[in-house]
Amino acid sequence: MEFMTNLQSGLDELKPSLFEILSEQQLGSLLPPSLRYLLAVATHRHPRYLLRILNNFDELYAFLMLLVERYYLRTYGGSFTENFYGLNRERVLRVRGGEIPRSQLGAASQVRETLKLRTSDVWKNLAVMVGLPYLKRKLDEHYDIYAAHAAVLGGGFANRQDTLPPNAKLKDRFMYYYKWFLRKVYPSVNAAYYFALLTFNLAYLFDSSKFHSPFMWLIGTRMRRLGDADHKAIALATQPRPAAAARPGQSNSIFSRRIVTHVIGPRLATSLKILLPTSIFALKFLEWWHASDFARQLSRKANEGLELPPPVVAGLLPTPPPAEKTDKSSTASEKTTTDPSKKSGTQPQSQPPISGSSLLPIYTVPAPTPETSGLCPICSSEITNPTASPYGYVYCYVCIHKWVDGQHDRQIAFMEGNPGGEEGWGEEEDGGRSREGRWESGAGRDAVTGRKILGGTDVLRRVVV
Repeated sequence: MEFMTNLQSGLDELKPSLFEILSEQQLGSLLPPSLRYLLAVATHRHPRYLLRILNNFDELYAFLMLLVERYYLRTYGGSFTENFYGLNRERVLRVRGGEIPRSQLGAASQVRETLKLRTSDVWKNLAVMVGLPYLKRKLDEHYDIYAAHAAVLGGGFANRQDTLPPNAKLKDRFMYYYKWFLRKVYPSVNAAYYFALLTFNLAYLFDSSKFHSPFMWLIGTRMRRLGDADHKAIALATQPRPAAAARPGQSNSIFSRRIVTHVIGPRLATSLKILLPTSIFALKFLEWWHASDFARQLSRKANEGLELPPPVVAGLLPTPPPAEKTDKSSTASEKTTTDPSKKSGTQPQSQPPISGSSLLPIYTVPAPTPETSGLCPICSSEITNPTASPYGYVYCYVCIHKWVDGQHDRQIAFMEGNPGGEEGWGEEEDGGRSREGRWESGAGRDAVTGRKILGGTDVLRRVVV
C-alpha cells in the first residue's frame, strides 16, 4: 500500500502513505457511533440517569474529545488515533520547497523542536479535529430532519410547512432561513466538501501536495511518521514523575487538584492506548457474532420451544371464524334477519379506537389482509417508497408522512363530513356535517392502530426491499 507514495517521495521515509492516513480516519470515525451505541444500551437499563446524556451525546463527546485531543497534541504531537498508528503532526516551514532534508538527517532533535506544534497550532488543529466533525454531524442530522423529505413530498408541501409569518420572532426567522439553507445550499456545500477532500487526496497520493486535506493546508500542518527523535521526546515527556510534596495546608487525597492534574489525569489519558485496541477487538467480535451462522443456530435452537401468541392491536376486534356452509334458503334468511348492515351495502366493521386524552373516536384505516398485503393501507394502491411505522405496518412514505402531519386528503375529507369510505363510521348520524370536535383525525398517530407515534415523522423508517 505504501508503494505509490514511496515511489514519488524518494528518500522521505517520514512521509506516511495515504492508506495509513485513511485507515486512521476510518478508525476515528468508528468511535462516535460505537460509544453512542454502548450509551444507548446502558440507557435502556437506567433511563433516569442516562437519558439526558444520550440526548446531548454530540455535545458531550465533542467536549471530551477536546480534552483528550488537546493532551495528545501537546504530549505526542498527534491525535489519539494518529498516535495509535505511529503518526504525528508538524508545522510546515515557510521556506523554499518546504523541506530541509540535510537538517533532518544531521540534527533531528533540533528540527523536531522547530517543527513541533505551538499553542496556536494546537488550537487550530483542535478546530479541525473536533469542531469541524461536530459541525458536520449536526448539519447532516438537521438535513435529514428538515430537508431530506422535501424532494420526496414535493416543493409545495415543504413550502406549506415552512412559511414565514409576517410578525415572526428572531428565532423563527433564523429557523426559516436555516431550513432554506439546508434545502437549497447545503447539498452543494456538502458536494464541494467531498470533492475538495478527493482532490487533495489524489494530489497527496501522487506527491503533488504535502497536505492530504484542504483544512490541513489552511492551518499549515501536515502528517508525518514518528522518528527516533520523536520517540525519545515522547518517552521523556511520558515517563512517570513523582508528585510534588504537598505544601502546608494541601491535601494528599486522590481527589485533590494536584493529584488529579499531575498523576491521575496523565495516566488515564495514557491508558487509552490500551483501551483502544481492546475495544476494537470487542466490537469486531460482536460484529462477527451477530453476522455468523453459529449465532443464528444457537438462537434458533433456543427459540424452537417458544410459541408466541398472535399480536393483539387495541381497538381492532379479531376476525370472526368463517361460517359453516348451509343451504341457500337458510343463508338468505340470515342475511335478511340477522345482518342489517349487509342489507344496506356496508360491511360490518370493528369499533374505532378511543383517545385516552380527549375520549373521542380516532379515525383509522382498515388493517391489511393477506390479499392486500402489498397495498398501502391508506391509499389502497401499490406501495411506493415503503416506510414502516413504529408499530410494524408499512405504508407509502408520502401517505404516512402526511397522515402523521394530519395533512392527508383522506383525513381532511373525513373530518369535513364526507363518508368515511369502507369504514362507514358516522355515516348514519353525521349527515354530511363536519366531524371537528367529535372525532380525531388521526394526526400524530399510526394510520391502522391509532396509537401515538412519539417523535412524529422523525421515527418513520424506510424499508429496503
